[in-house]
Amino acid sequence: MCCSGDGELGCTKRVTSWRVPMNVEDAASSHTAFEAKLPAIWKCGLIITCSVLELDPEKFVSKLYHLRAVELSDVTFPHLGLYTCKSVTESFARVIHGLTVEHLTDHVIQRSKRMILDTLGVGFLGTNTEVFRKVSEYSKIYSSNVASTVWGQPDLRLPPTYAAFVNGVAIHSMDFDDTWHPATHPSGAVLPVLLALSEALPPSPKCSGLDLLLAFNVGIEVQGQLLRFSKEANDIPKRFHPPSVVGTLGSAAATSKFLGLSMTKCREALAIAVSHAGAPIANAATQTKPLHIGNAARHGMEAAFLAMLGLQGNRQILDMQTGFGAFYANYSPKVLPNLDSHTWLLDQQDVAFKRFPAHLATHWVADAAASVRKHLVTDRDLLPIDRIARIVLRIPDVQYVNRPFPDSEHEARHSFQFVACATLLDGGITVPSFHKCQINRPQVRELLSKVELEHPQDNLPSFNTLYCEISVTLDDGATFTERSDTFYGHWRKPLSQEDLREKFRANASSVLSCDTVDRLTEMVENLEDLEDCSVLTTLLKGPSSPEMVSKLSSIQQFHQTVSPEAYQHLSDFILGKNQ
Repeated sequence: MCCSGDGELGCTKRVTSWRVPMNVEDAASSHTAFEAKLPAIWKCGLIITCSVLELDPEKFVSKLYHLRAVELSDVTFPHLGLYTCKSVTESFARVIHGLTVEHLTDHVIQRSKRMILDTLGVGFLGTNTEVFRKVSEYSKIYSSNVASTVWGQPDLRLPPTYAAFVNGVAIHSMDFDDTWHPATHPSGAVLPVLLALSEALPPSPKCSGLDLLLAFNVGIEVQGQLLRFSKEANDIPKRFHPPSVVGTLGSAAATSKFLGLSMTKCREALAIAVSHAGAPIANAATQTKPLHIGNAARHGMEAAFLAMLGLQGNRQILDMQTGFGAFYANYSPKVLPNLDSHTWLLDQQDVAFKRFPAHLATHWVADAAASVRKHLVTDRDLLPIDRIARIVLRIPDVQYVNRPFPDSEHEARHSFQFVACATLLDGGITVPSFHKCQINRPQVRELLSKVELEHPQDNLPSFNTLYCEISVTLDDGATFTERSDTFYGHWRKPLSQEDLREKFRANASSVLSCDTVDRLTEMVENLEDLEDCSVLTTLLKGPSSPEMVSKLSSIQQFHQTVSPEAYQHLSDFILGKNQ
């Protein structure tokens, strides 16, 4: 490395190692002196990579932005095309480390803001569930000098890793979060991590909304790229639940980006995250499935923290069949392109937003069932259950969503049969459709006994190609058939911004005041202009207990004609007592 008199640099591919002394005071002094040289260095496009000094685990997060050991041996110039990666793993580390806000496109910013808004909403709604209460109660045994907000819980703060964990569980507790192709739930493992960190980090330097959007999209991008290394990932999963696998690495990538880790540390974080990854699909339709998202968020953050402290893993973890390849058949990884030719997968492939809380494949079923119902019911007439002789669903063969007689809300959310019957009976599916009392209605059980499944060979188990066809045959032999190829909310037929806002309002208002919901909506929709993204967390706390009592009182006054039993049911639902 050479430097001209005016400070301009003639840069080579690698730079000789230079390190800050490990004494804390000397480190701070030397680091300040070095930062004074940054303007000249940045003119040459030099990417500075840093790793945190080895501090006490209780203190290292709070010291993150103040005490750094600068590793110029990690300095590269990937965006100038001067650096050629030797491995897939190295190329991922280069992309994570090298992407900047200038790489973000308007399209990606708009799509990712929609994902963030939707994820916050389903997370707030998820705080009303039994599984959320169990994991938040468990997490109270952990404490730290650094704490982050648990969404909708003004009296509960947890260490960042456990705040990310319980918020991640809330997001997936009703299976209401976004879905991508190849199949995964991309946002739930990433957003809780970034919001927990934005609150836990020191107030200076501030992390902007653009910083959050960049880290969020890095976490999403890593998941999408990994899913493209195997044809198996194109189908609805049969072995591992994808967010537990790619979501863990997405969380590690997002954390690494948000904390400004060096390329070496980014690589180590990915390696560590792989050893945290994976959960079997057998736990779908149980209270344990939401833990897959929460664990992905927590474990990815932990992987980045451990990498900062010097923990090392296999340098080619993404290249090896015995590494990340252990999760997928026919694993064929490829080195990512250089940053000068980077394109975002989110630019090419949007996500699906759900209109009701159930497995995505059931949304085709609900769409087709609603169309068939129009042939059977006119105006306010009831469905003629006694006249229905047979209900045939022509759907892909997805065993874990084949549940003829679901016995719990989680099983019902993963039941082609239940969603079809509930839609035929009620005309649509809503959040209360999965309450135990709704699942066990005699009319639902009678309809369930009449359902048959068929699996046409052309109906492949992929969210990008599957369809649902429903035929209802009456006792006189008349048969009505309808088919759904794409439902409203799918990436081919996306929700309008107003409908997405309405979904957010309905979900978030179960916890937040209407004013807070509106403020949060506006803040997310203008996130790229936010100077300090930690401001978001001030709106994520729910109302205090007196505020909740006042809220219930207002609801009672508004619904004066509602029976006491119905009001009690509503009150219990808002307080999360009747799940």
